[in-house]
Amino acid sequence: MSEPAQDLTANGPLLTLRYPRAADAPRLFELASDPEVTQPFSWGPYEKQSEAAEWIASLSRNRLDGLALEFAIADPADRPIGIISLLEVSLRDRRGVIGIWLGREFWGSGVGDEAEALLARIAFEPLRMERLGAWVDVENHRSQRAFERLGFTNEGVLRSFQRHYDRPHDLVSYSLLRAEWVGSAMAAVAVELMGEAPAAFVCGPRSAG
Repeated sequence: MSEPAQDLTANGPLLTLRYPRAADAPRLFELASDPEVTQPFSWGPYEKQSEAAEWIASLSRNRLDGLALEFAIADPADRPIGIISLLEVSLRDRRGVIGIWLGREFWGSGVGDEAEALLARIAFEPLRMERLGAWVDVENHRSQRAFERLGFTNEGVLRSFQRHYDRPHDLVSYSLLRAEWVGSAMAAVAVELMGEAPAAFVCGPRSAG
């Protein structure tokens, strides 16, 4: 199986979601070499630009295998300001988990809201999912407030759910169902989708409603 001829992209009012490119490595290294950016996650901070380059090189295979659908969040100048991903995809259950990080200078700017609205459009329309989840560290109150503002439901705490550097972390589980998204402010964001969704991420026919 090969990748679609035209990459899947989502254009919003201010941002574009597109696949990361080899030329993005210096910028992603700059953003993710900040330990404050990667502190909530099980990876980073980057110590060498080659780490960003190696990650970018792995993405095509991950898309083909259905492991991760990852996008650069690009500003109007096509400069990456962070990464947003669709992970833990289950075609049978028609669900996936959102992951996002932004460079520190963009925290609190509102760009994360638009990026998540663009990814939700991809998940619920061309990918035909029924549930979009998110897992947030219990100490990451900024991200918790962001998901709640967007209409995600707090489902409770997953105890010792992930290990970061061999230390267990409790995570807050969030979810947004397609029926909830349809009437939300996220669905009202103007989005232009272009290209073809990777087949490994497309779920079955959309249910009625």
